[in-house]
Amino acid sequence: MSRTRETPSTDAERSDLRADCARCFGLCCVALPFAASTDFAIDKAAGQPCPNLQPDSRCGIHSQLRQRGFSGCTVFDCLGAGQKVSQVTYRGRDWRRDPDTARQMFAVFPVMRQLHELLWYLTEALAMPPARSVHRDLRRALERTERLSRGSALELLDLDVAALRGEVNVLLLRASELVRAGIAGRKANHRGADLIGAGLEGADLRGANLRGAYLIAADLRRADLRSADLTGADLRDADLRGADLSDSLFLTQSQLTAANGDGATKLPPTLVRPAHW
Repeated sequence: MSRTRETPSTDAERSDLRADCARCFGLCCVALPFAASTDFAIDKAAGQPCPNLQPDSRCGIHSQLRQRGFSGCTVFDCLGAGQKVSQVTYRGRDWRRDPDTARQMFAVFPVMRQLHELLWYLTEALAMPPARSVHRDLRRALERTERLSRGSALELLDLDVAALRGEVNVLLLRASELVRAGIAGRKANHRGADLIGAGLEGADLRGANLRGAYLIAADLRRADLRSADLTGADLRDADLRGADLSDSLFLTQSQLTAANGDGATKLPPTLVRPAHW
């Protein structure tokens, strides 16, 4: 078991923060826009249903998304925001059968996605024993964010999410600092750094600050990323084969899915090995 985090109750707390497409009305396939690129085969405007979306709200090419040019869809993770909007905010009213609410629902979804991202990070921080001195404040922030996520559609649309993110980020950064302070030796500070394509094979990045770093296509084979803060780091096409991310801080499933790894890549217990590795 990791020395930097504890696991009791975290699975239960995260259960609502995992996408359940069977309880969602395909909101990510309608509400969000995308442009033709290496990630998407076509252009699609916000509010326009993807042509691959079926009447039952399922994707018609789900098992072939990468092969058909929609790798961007495989990376996206709503963190449970889709079913929250579908089943809680709108009480099971499908936008197809209630078109008058469709536009509003599509605007609410991105707000909920941000709230659920904050809930994921706060839950993560509460599982870190070295951050106990801020656990009370983290718990209060989590309870407040959860309460806000259960507000009405109009309340959600009126919410200043940027301000909330700013407040929560102060606590998350403090939690990160407390954990990384316990790592011996000098810790690298690459916050927001341009490390695109960087050769970091076997690098000792334990306890490093990589918040917001651009690690696109970086060579991180066999790198030690234990207790490294990866909040918002761009890992698209990064090579994580054999890397140790077993207790990396604030790593998300979508970051992993955007990268490349193998059976030797060590992952946190809360995340799963992407199918394409």
